[in-house]
Amino acid sequence: MAEITASLVKELRERTGAGMMECKKALSETNGDIDAAAEALRKSGAAKADKKASRVTAEGRIAVAQAGGKAVLVEVNSETDFVAKDANFVAFTDAVAQAALASGAADVEALKAAKLASGETVEEARAAAIAKLGENIQVRRIAAIDSSNNVAAYSHGGKIGVLVEVAGGDAEFARGVAMHVAAMNPPYNKAADVPADFVAKEKEIELAKMSEKDKQKPAEILEKIIGGKIAKIVNEVSLYGQPYVLNTDQTVEQAAKAAGADVVRFTRLAVGEGIEKVVEDYAAEVAKAMQV
Repeated sequence: MAEITASLVKELRERTGAGMMECKKALSETNGDIDAAAEALRKSGAAKADKKASRVTAEGRIAVAQAGGKAVLVEVNSETDFVAKDANFVAFTDAVAQAALASGAADVEALKAAKLASGETVEEARAAAIAKLGENIQVRRIAAIDSSNNVAAYSHGGKIGVLVEVAGGDAEFARGVAMHVAAMNPPYNKAADVPADFVAKEKEIELAKMSEKDKQKPAEILEKIIGGKIAKIVNEVSLYGQPYVLNTDQTVEQAAKAAGADVVRFTRLAVGEGIEKVVEDYAAEVAKAMQV
């Protein structure tokens, strides 16, 4: 049997990210063949990934990558915020974002097959990350822009990611809009983008809130009162109607006009949105374990 040296174990650890004892065991089982040992560890990682696949992943990170007018956001989820801040997890998410940018993957399934700079596919690297970090990890969402216009990709603490496309203006204004979207989370771009059924429903609500005395006012006066309230609501839910976070004396629309710009579109992703988080009761869990 080949000698399993410390340097061989070290090399396998650096190559796979697996623990020392796992590497030593894999090398022993493959008679010191480092390639076979690496493959065995990858298969083991995939098996571990399958076992953890049902565990809820509501934490994680939004990774950003950009090259000129081409930019991507990728949401990668973990089970805990502790792992989300781990350097290995951060490096994995950054590598996935770069793979998304380079491959032009249109969806998560295509991204899983994309190659990282290391030569692994995203899915292979995900399985290895699960084996190393001990948590379920999922590549959940991808968003991309590829345009000849000004494009900004902005990440706020890794928890919120924004892509913005702006016709005209400059890169600085596009970034400012991206920061605004991250902070204010407008559902719509401009007033014209606000759905008619939303406006109709708000009119119903405003009318129901009015006193009987106000409802007796002439129709044109009533329409004016409700119209003013609806205009305020539409401004609150549209990017262009909101006060610009970098200069609250202006609306975003006014800032865009001053910059000679027009916001074409934006995408905002926040970690874990739409995922039902599991609230852990650790005291109850420990008590239950002690009864077994």
